[in-house]
Amino acid sequence: METRTMIFFAATVLPLICTPGPDMLFVASQALSGGAVAGLRSTAGICLGYVVHSALVALGVAAIVAASPVLFEALRWFGVGYLIYLAFQLLRSAMKVGQLTLSAEPAKGQLQRGFLTAFLNPKGMMIYFAILPQFMEHSGSIGLQALILSAIFIALCGIVYANLSIVIATAGKKGSFSDRRRRWVEGTAGGLLIVAAGRLAMN
Repeated sequence: METRTMIFFAATVLPLICTPGPDMLFVASQALSGGAVAGLRSTAGICLGYVVHSALVALGVAAIVAASPVLFEALRWFGVGYLIYLAFQLLRSAMKVGQLTLSAEPAKGQLQRGFLTAFLNPKGMMIYFAILPQFMEHSGSIGLQALILSAIFIALCGIVYANLSIVIATAGKKGSFSDRRRRWVEGTAGGLLIVAAGRLAMN
């Protein structure tokens, strides 16, 4: 797999990871209530959830890609459409005013809850089914490519959420996750996803 492909994949999924969703809100709430350690435990649980998730889903996607060029092409266009859908959802959300609410109550079992949050997160599932196949090449091991891309996604989740935990715990206040910042992140992410969808459509 070419380095350029891996970089493009990382650039495509990073806006999705950085967008407020179940994973990010859970990590942020735990860091706010329990400090950096609680946030990092939650992050570890989320990464473990995606490890199991990716082993099951990525290999299944790899089998589909290897078995049928027609199914691969269908998945490719489904992925393009899904990115466009997500982009417009993010842009619409960015135009709405509404403060994010984070629970100030510390939760027990951050590792286990983080695991379930990631494993049951439909956004993660759609990344594997709709986006992962776009970056696979029929030349070479499809399964290995799927696992490499999954590892990139999981590593980026760990980096983003670990940093988020430290920033929120250090700031020690909800202002770090303000509505203004949410709208800016979602607007930027929406624009980047439109660019990514355009590039995938032209490939």
